[in-house]
Parts: sequence; structure tokens; C-alpha cells
Amino acid sequence: MKEMKLSLWIKYILLAVVAVLFVKYFSTILGALGAIWHVAFPLLLGAAIAYVLNILMKKVERVYFPNAQNKFIRATRRGVSILFSFVVIFGIVSILVLIIVPQLIQAFTVLIDAIPRVYARSLDYFQSNSGKYSSLGKFISSLQVDLDAVTKKLTASLSKVVTGILNSTFSIAGALTSGIMNLIIAIIFAIYILAAKEKLAVQANQVVRAFLKKQTADRLYYVLGVANQTFSSFIVGQCVEAVILGSLCTLGMFLFQFPYAAMVGAFISATALIPVVGAYLGAAFGAFMILTVDPMQAVFFLIFIVVLQQVEGNIIYPRVVGSSIGLPGLWVLAAVIIGGGLGGVVGMLFGVPVAATLYKLLSDQVQKRLQTPSGIEETNRGGDI
Repeated sequence: MKEMKLSLWIKYILLAVVAVLFVKYFSTILGALGAIWHVAFPLLLGAAIAYVLNILMKKVERVYFPNAQNKFIRATRRGVSILFSFVVIFGIVSILVLIIVPQLIQAFTVLIDAIPRVYARSLDYFQSNSGKYSSLGKFISSLQVDLDAVTKKLTASLSKVVTGILNSTFSIAGALTSGIMNLIIAIIFAIYILAAKEKLAVQANQVVRAFLKKQTADRLYYVLGVANQTFSSFIVGQCVEAVILGSLCTLGMFLFQFPYAAMVGAFISATALIPVVGAYLGAAFGAFMILTVDPMQAVFFLIFIVVLQQVEGNIIYPRVVGSSIGLPGLWVLAAVIIGGGLGGVVGMLFGVPVAATLYKLLSDQVQKRLQTPSGIEETNRGGDI
């Protein structure tokens, strides 16, 4: 008994020492964690890419001659499935870029060309009607002088800006090269994971069974199973919903003869991957692009998007995504807001499946506790009150 108490006290003392050291060297520990994160980031990114591609790869493997006995087909099934999955993802990204970027450049070119003409026409109008708008004309005239002064200042500082850009060229090139290298390493690591996923699963299971008790291991596998089911359903449902929404938006814009139909539809399809708020971001972008051509059409476009969003929110999303993850709409919105506040766009993407996983685990735990005799007794007492 005394030995058990002594062992417990030793654990408490060690825990207190660790806590004190953690507080004292917090900045050093934080720097070390940052360095570890920087080194491990390509591997973590590769694991994430492998997880997403595995969803598509499994479907391809079920279609690629699943009952064939030919040794060549069986030997190449995994490689062909991985290659096809990468080609599909790369093709989708390439199509989005080819549709959005050229029209985006064209729209901004139109906007940049239109601003000086609109300003000059407005200035000429107010100056020619200075009798009607005497005070406003004086203001415009003074504004013109101020604009000239601002122009001179901008011209004087142009050399400094160019110098700064030239000085930062090497740093930008280094960051770009580092990002490309990280992506290449991540893709290679993802290919290795996908090629040997069964062997890695067996090894991970052996490690878990060797170091954890059976009850703890079973609980861990249950949590991971729920998380895997939720994330897989969310990714598939969100992609299907994005394709449906983008297609309906493009079709409607062509039907009502809105400009930039293909570009705006593709952009809304891409932003729809962000739950709840993504389509609104795409709609704001689309309205701005159409505004450069015809302001009245931009208003009609917003009305069209509001109607489309009602159809999407009440019919498409609940059937395609909401039912698959089992998370009520209120908590979907809360997860998007909290995830966006903590992690930006990435937080929005992961907030919903994480919240759905926690919601499922909590629901199962609540039902389990309510089914116990003590839980039923407490529930009945609460009902009597």
C-alpha cells in the first residue's frame, strides 16, 4: 500500500516538473514544434492527399476488371487506379483554371480600362454644369488638384517600389520553389501510402495491439471508424453537391444570358466545396464580374443566385451532404463559423466533418448512458419533476 502511494506521489512530482519546464521554456518548445511542423508538413500533406485519393481509388478498383484472374491485370490494378485518380483530380483542376483565369483577366482588364473613362466623363459633366453644381464643381476641381499631387507622389515612390520588388524576387522564387518541392514530396509520399496501404494498416494494428489494452484499442478503432466514415461521406457528398450546384448555376446563367456563365459557374462550383458560405462567396465574385459588363444584369444575377441557393439549401444539400454526415444544419453553420475563425478556409473545410464526428460520438455516448439502469432512473426522475 505504501509502495503504491509512493509511486503515485512520484508520478505527481514528475508531472509538476514537466509542467514547470513547459511553462519556463514555452518559447523554445514552440520554436521546436514549429521546426518539426515545417519538416513534417510535406508528409502530412501527402497523407491527406492519399486519404482523399483513396476514396476515388477504391471505386476505380471495383470497376477495373474486379473478377479478372489474369496476373498482369491483377498486378497492375493498384497502379492503374492510382494513376487514374491523379489524372482525374489534375484534369478537374486544370479545367477550372483554364475556364476561370482567362475570363478573370479579361474582366479585370475591362474594369481597369473603364475606370479612367468613367472618371473623365464624370469630371467633364460636373465641370460643364458648374453653374448647377457650383459647390460640387469646386470640390471636383480641388479633387483634381489633389489627384495630381497623389499621382506625383506615386510616381516619385515608384522607383522605391520597383527596388523592393527586385529585392524580394529571390525570396519569392525561393518560397515558390519550396512550395513546389513540398508538393512533389507530398505526391510521392501519397503514392507510396496508397501502394502499400494494406501493409501499413497491418503494421499500425500491430503497434496499437502491442502498446494498448484491448479495451482502449477497441475504443480507438471505434473513434477512428466513425471519423473515417464521416470524413469520407462529407468529401464525397460535398464534391457531388458542388458539381450539381455549379452545373445548375452555369445552365441558368446561359438560359438567362448572363455574361461569364462558364467562369462564374466553375468558380461557384469550386467555392461550394466550403460548406454553407462557399456558394455565397462565389455569388459575390460572380456579381462583381457581371457588374463590369452590365450593373442591371448583376442585380438580376443576385436574384437568380438567391433562388438557386434556396433550392440548394432546402433540397440538394440536405439530401446529398446533410443526411450523409448526420449533422443538423444549426451545427453545420456553427462548425463553419468556428472553423473559419480558427483556421480560415482550411478550418471551414475541416470544421464540418470534425463537428459531425464529435456529434456522432457524443450522441452514441449519451444513448449508451441513457440505456443504463442509473441513466434510466435519472431520466425518469427528471420526467416526474
